[in-house]
Amino acid sequence: QVQLVESGGGSVQAGGSLRLSCVASGYTVNNYCMGWFRQAPGKEREGVARLGRYGTTIYADSVKGRFTISRDNAKNTLYLQMNSLKPDDTAMYYCARSSSTSCPLSSGLFAGWGQGTQVTVSS
Repeated sequence: QVQLVESGGGSVQAGGSLRLSCVASGYTVNNYCMGWFRQAPGKEREGVARLGRYGTTIYADSVKGRFTISRDNAKNTLYLQMNSLKPDDTAMYYCARSSSTSCPLSSGLFAGWGQGTQVTVSS
């Protein structure tokens, strides 16, 4: 069964950190471009970061220098380390995979979405 399960969200104060995890089953994460996206209430889903098959990364400008995407091939898991969190980072966070060769950070090119994990940052 092809599935992604996110975890690690929670409530933190501004300046705090969280690490999100996304465990994949039914396929191997390092055979795909993997991405993190987020959606706040009333807003469209936006790309946060993506990790290509060969390790290249793309980050949204809003998270550059604060967030780090990585994967553990042995655990078949994708991570998002989030530091210096801001209230604007509050959203539901999702992971997904893409078969696109260039793999731009565009939600339309990703599929197999997980159920999401909520991140809430208070000021």
